[in-house]
Amino acid sequence: MDVQEQLEEELATLTAHLNAATACWLELVAAAERGGVAAADDFAGWLAFRCGISGREARECLRVAETLQELPVIRGAFARGELTYTKVRTLTRLATPASEQGLLDLAQALTASQLERALRAFRRLTCEEARESHELEYVDYYWAEDGSLFLRARLSAEDGTVVVQALDAARERIREQRADDRAPGPDAESFEPRRSPQVEALVGIAHAALTSTAVVGSGAPRVVVHVDAAALAHEGSGRAELEDGPVIASETARRLGCDAETVAVVERDGLEVSVGRRRRTVPPRLRRLLEARDDCCCRWPGCDRRRHLAAHHRRHWADGGETSLDNLVLLCWHHHRLVHEGGYTVEDGEDGELRFRNRHGVVCGTSVPRPPPGSVRGLVELNRRSGLSVDSRTNRNGTGDRLDLELAVLAMASAFP
Repeated sequence: MDVQEQLEEELATLTAHLNAATACWLELVAAAERGGVAAADDFAGWLAFRCGISGREARECLRVAETLQELPVIRGAFARGELTYTKVRTLTRLATPASEQGLLDLAQALTASQLERALRAFRRLTCEEARESHELEYVDYYWAEDGSLFLRARLSAEDGTVVVQALDAARERIREQRADDRAPGPDAESFEPRRSPQVEALVGIAHAALTSTAVVGSGAPRVVVHVDAAALAHEGSGRAELEDGPVIASETARRLGCDAETVAVVERDGLEVSVGRRRRTVPPRLRRLLEARDDCCCRWPGCDRRRHLAAHHRRHWADGGETSLDNLVLLCWHHHRLVHEGGYTVEDGEDGELRFRNRHGVVCGTSVPRPPPGSVRGLVELNRRSGLSVDSRTNRNGTGDRLDLELAVLAMASAFP
């Protein structure tokens, strides 16, 4: 066997080992979800955080893991290393306990791309209501009692693709900006709550749409807040609400007032008595000095966001804090929210850097420590102890012949009783 053949042999063998390991990992995902290791409504978020994957990947892995529990034949082939995750993900979108054997036979004869193409063609043939998709389009929203916004939408395939592409592009930009893309120190540790990249992407698109004509580096888009003076005082109990929106927490009003254009309006019995001059909390000249000092970057440890930064008053101006360089710090909108509603405090460190301490008194580090690199030898040994016999022919990667789409769709249809 020459060097090229040996390389191909090792590559194919290791692929089968990875298949079996991925199957084992998905079994653990399903077990963890059933065991309640995280809140049921945020298990995907916990999985993304714990395993270092995106929120979208976590939700898809959870879907596949749950579906496989009802498909013992495909599940067994996957555990033996015969199918890649790409093929299994495709099969779980369509397979049922009655049809999985026939679909498995087809998946072993086709390449991954051929299997996905055949599935798309089969679903088009069986989805007679596709012509009605435009008539069923809608976008709706409502405000919940706790002030959160619920969105519901249904779009046609082509419009939905555009929306998904926009979300994916925004999410990828967020992933590139996230601090955990940096290599952490040996003792790095973080207690920062993780936010779904998909949620952050959607909000980012809204921010970009509202600030497309604004000056680069300016704060958040215009949001009008009606707030009692008492609500701005420390631990105030006054009322605060968004114009054309719900009631919000007093701390949220304090955050929005950190770096905002404000107009004092005095009301009596719901009627305006006087209106003060419009003013900006942080003047442009001071804003430029602040950006120069903080390098126009969020000061949260490990965060490198440079857009939509707010000037946070370390001592809020409603409590007598000055709008001065020493009392201001640049924070991105996500970490600005953590400092206010999340209960984090900002303090000066001995090294001159800022420290952020959570409500439990723990200082936030730079990022989540990464797991140690994997070992090929360890993976092979783990599969051997599991009783798997894996070689270069274990992974059923298809014949590579030209796809006969009509025959593949007919074979897919015959799998269903």
